[in-house]
Parts: sequence; C-alpha cells; structure tokens
Amino acid sequence: MGFNFEELGVYKKAINFVSNIYSSTKGFPKEETFGLTSQLRRAAVSIPSNISEGSARTKKDFSHFIDIARGSLFECVTLVQISVNTSALS
Repeated sequence: MGFNFEELGVYKKAINFVSNIYSSTKGFPKEETFGLTSQLRRAAVSIPSNISEGSARTKKDFSHFIDIARGSLFECVTLVQISVNTSALS
C-alpha cells in the first residue's frame, strides 16, 4: 500500500536531493557536524517531509506546505553557497 504523495515527481526529486545532500556532507570537516552539516541535512529532509505532510491536508493547506518546502530548498541553496565559500566541500 502506497501513499499518493509517493507518486509526485517533485516528491521523488526531493527524496533524491536528500540522498545527494547526505552523500555530499559526509566529506564535510568534523567541526561542521553540528553546524553546516546538520543544518543542511535538516533543511533538505524538510523538503519531502513538508510535501508528504501537506498532501494529507486541504488544497489550500497543501499549497502552504509546498511554500514551506520551497523555503527549505532556498535555505539549502544558501547553505551550499556558504559551504563552497568556506571550502567545506573541498
């Protein structure tokens, strides 16, 4: 038995994005474990989580959860830029 949100293309891409973030952050310095690594992973996980949670709500509420997921994606963009600028990804 599956859930409807699991068929959404955006959900599938978000799950793949989380996997990529986890793989990428494995190489971050130890001193970033509770900083960039943790924050980036939490923001990434928030994306598919909000998509799935919102899918169980009304259309209006679902739209709100999609907006939250988009905000988490924007947060990830910022965190990746900071990581690159501070050489955490090298």
